Formats: sequence, C-alpha cells, structure tokens
Amino acid sequence: MAHVMEDEGFWADRDAVTEALDGDTDRPGLDEHSLKTNVEDCEASGGLYCTSGGLAEALRTVASLQLWSLMGFSLPVSSLFSLESSSLKSSDMPCEESEVKRADAMEVSSPQEETYVARFKSGYINRSVPLYQEFWINSMKKDLHRAQHTGLSELVTSVHLPGLKTPPASSPSSVLSPPGLQAKSYALWQELPQVKSLLNSLSVHEIQLQEAMFELIVSEASYQKSLIVALNVFQCSAELKQVLSRVQHHVLFSNLKDVCRVSERFLQDMESHLGQYVVMSQVGDIVLNHQQPFQKVYVPYITNMMYQEALITQLLQENKKFALILKKLEKDPQCQRQTLKSFLILPFQGITRMTLLLENILKRARGVFSNVPNLTEAIEAVRKIVGECDRNVQQMKRTELLVCLDKLVDFGNVKSVPLITRGRHLIQEGTFKHLIVGGSHRVSIVSRKDVYIHLFNDLLLLSVKSGNRFVVQDHAPFPDKVRVKEIENFLGLPPESFLLRLSNNHNRYSTTLILAAPTRLEKETWMKVFSSK
Repeated sequence: MAHVMEDEGFWADRDAVTEALDGDTDRPGLDEHSLKTNVEDCEASGGLYCTSGGLAEALRTVASLQLWSLMGFSLPVSSLFSLESSSLKSSDMPCEESEVKRADAMEVSSPQEETYVARFKSGYINRSVPLYQEFWINSMKKDLHRAQHTGLSELVTSVHLPGLKTPPASSPSSVLSPPGLQAKSYALWQELPQVKSLLNSLSVHEIQLQEAMFELIVSEASYQKSLIVALNVFQCSAELKQVLSRVQHHVLFSNLKDVCRVSERFLQDMESHLGQYVVMSQVGDIVLNHQQPFQKVYVPYITNMMYQEALITQLLQENKKFALILKKLEKDPQCQRQTLKSFLILPFQGITRMTLLLENILKRARGVFSNVPNLTEAIEAVRKIVGECDRNVQQMKRTELLVCLDKLVDFGNVKSVPLITRGRHLIQEGTFKHLIVGGSHRVSIVSRKDVYIHLFNDLLLLSVKSGNRFVVQDHAPFPDKVRVKEIENFLGLPPESFLLRLSNNHNRYSTTLILAAPTRLEKETWMKVFSSK
C-alpha cells in the first residue's frame, strides 16, 4: 500500500509538482473570462449542433463539455442525445409513439438480475480521491492553464476526437464538492515510497513520463469511484425500481454495471503493473489487452445514451414520484451535489478522456526518447472504439428521425415511396413559396403557395404542410433527377427565387417550379445543397 500524502490541499499539491516539472511555476493563472465565447456566434456560423457536419462533428465539438463551460459556452440542456436537433425541424415535431414508449410496451422476459456489489478498491489511491466529475473539471482547468503557452487552438484540437462528444452536464460551479467534502491529496508517482530512492537517477523528463502514466491510474480510480456511486445510490435503489418498469430501468442504466466491472479490472491491471515495475512502461500493452472488453461495454452504453436522455426528460415531466425520489437520491452525501445525468455520462467522458491521457503519455515518451511499447496502437484502438460509438449514435438518431417523419408524411394520391430505408438520412428541410406566374409580355405573380421540402441524401419530397402533417405533392430521386437554376433578373421576380427542375417525378414526367426562399442567404445555402453530389 502506497503512502498517501494528506498534509496539503488536493489539487494544489498535484498541480504544483506538475507545473514545476513543466517549467510553468512562474506563469500567471489563466484568466478564464478572457476565453469566453458567445455561443450565438457559433450558432450563426453553423451552430454547435449543425447537421451539415453530421452528429460526429457535433460530438467532436463538445468532446470535453466542461472545457466549453469554462470558456463561457452555455449549451442547451436537451443535449445532443435527445431526440431533438436545432437544425432538424421534423425531429422537433411530436412523434406519435416514442421509442421509449414502444420499448415499454414490449414483453420483457430476462433472467434474474445478477447481484453485483460495487466497492472501491485501489492499492495506491485512497477513498478521498474526488468524484470523476470534479477530477474532469480540474484537469480541464489545468489544460487551459497550459494553453496560455501552447496555444488554445492546439488544446482544442487535441480534444476533437475522430469520434464522440458528451451531452451537456452541470456547470463548473455545480460540479465542485461542497465544503467539508473536499478530497485530501493523494500521492503523485514520485511521492510513492518505493520511488523516492530512484528520483536522483531519473531526469525531469523521465519523471514527467511516469507522472503521465500514473495520472491514468489516478483518473481511472476517480472514474471508478463515481461509477460505484452511480450504481449504489441510483441503479440499486429499491425506491427507484418501484416507480420504473423493468424496461425503463434498463434504458436508464443500460449496462452500467458491466462498464464498472471493466473499469475495475483495468485499474487492477494498471496497479499490478506499477507494483511489479515501479518505473512503468507497459501501459500500451495493458490498454490493448482491454480493447475487446472496452468495445463490448462502451459501444452499447454510449449508443443507448440518446434514449437515456429522452427517458429522463419524459419521466421528469410525467412521473412525479420519479422526480421526488430522484431529488432525494441526488441529495445523498455520496453524490456530492452531482445529478443523475452527470453520473450517466461518465462512460462517455471516461473513454474520451483515456485517449487524451494516452496521447499525453506518448508526447512525454517522445520527449525522452523512451520506449513505451504499443502505445500508438493503444491510442488508435481507443479511437476506433470512440469512432464506432459515434457511427452508432449517428445511425440511431437518423433512424429515429425517419421513424418519426414517416408517421407525419401522407402521400395521398401521389405514388408512395418507403422513407425508412438503409443508408437514408435527412440533409435539410425548409419552407418555400411556390410562385405561379402569368402574363405574355410582362411576368406577374398570380399566386404564392407555401410548400415544404424534405431533402434526403437520395430523395426529394415536395409537400404542403397541414398542421403537423406533410401532404406530398411530388418527389424525385436526388441528386440525379434534381436540378436548380438561377432566374434572370429581367423577369421581375424576387431575388430569393430560383428554378427547381424534377426530371423524373412520381409520374415519371419532368416538371419545373419557381420557388422563393425566405431570404437570399437561405437561397444561397439551398442552392449549394441542391448542387452537391
């Protein structure tokens, strides 16, 4: 059992040593206010959740939610994993039968749930380690401090993983432990008794490398502690089970117990390696050994997160008993003022943060020309898991949108086409004015009719909106049979107007319409989308 220092402040001890090793001891603290950014500016340039870049882009944008919170962003509570999207208007419309309700109506026959008692176990980190929510925010603060000299763009690039992002949690002011519950300091790698005799033989850069690897252990211990609280306080709550159906309980917590088990084994293997080799080097091998277990638990959990968010929102609105019990459970001292949502997003934060920690180890290893076997392969393995999660989330969201939209579309007398097909997704939608013109010498607008366009990656639907429903007037394959063209100014039509030609519509004829977008900017946007392949 390693000696755990308890005579100084938790973060002050660790940060002071880290900054000394980095040569940052004389640097002023980062002014967080100077990093604040107006979220409206982001939305104006495409939005944090712009679908043009796909959900992957939105997820990458908030791969570190607390980082953005520190920078002054105010992200919407609904999160990326809700069924709504700021730019997918049809998904904002009521779906007559939600996925949660469909699942709840199903017959479920599952075996008796296995009893699993989660306990915090670590040979090097004591129970005073903070919850992962606090560990995460303090790590982000430290990264922002370093960004003064490495450049903020470099830091932001480092957290834009080629995969996933986290749904909004709580703000920095709410994630800190209340007075009296602050964890006391734990040992840095160089503070371990078995290490102190070696320090004189190691260079500063070699110590930095070991601290980077030890941070992976500390991070996993903090993560493990929060997962255990999530299980013991929320998932195993008898009161909560009484007000939830079996399906609802499963959707809410998914395979969180499996995630906790895998994290526990990973932490044990990391600490076992440290016990055998005080100067660590096999971190990459250990991560690779856990690649399959990671993939097996993280992919289904993160894929399920959009339904978690939808279910919590539904329960808080419709189930008063659930809301009261949840409020009571969140006041448990073990939660340290953290919400259920902040615990449910832990697996996402854990797997994305692991990539950053491994990249930091690789950076330190290159600095001392030290060999850390299979580290690059380990980073790539974790990235692939995150990428698979991302693709699954995109596909689930797209499918859910198509399911809801399919219930709102009425083909009437027009030849119908199946909306829910493999690979189809909505690109853009919006309202236009269909201009009917007349006159032999001078063009005049006879009438204006509102029409609605749903543009998919392989299909265009032209509809008339009636309440929440869309009555289809025409459709054509996209992009092969859809063309747009500017209208000459001398015709006297509005500058927002353009020609839309469907060369093979539902009757297999060609038809041309004059459409007017609400604004010139929207016209330009749509012209680019229509012209894309």
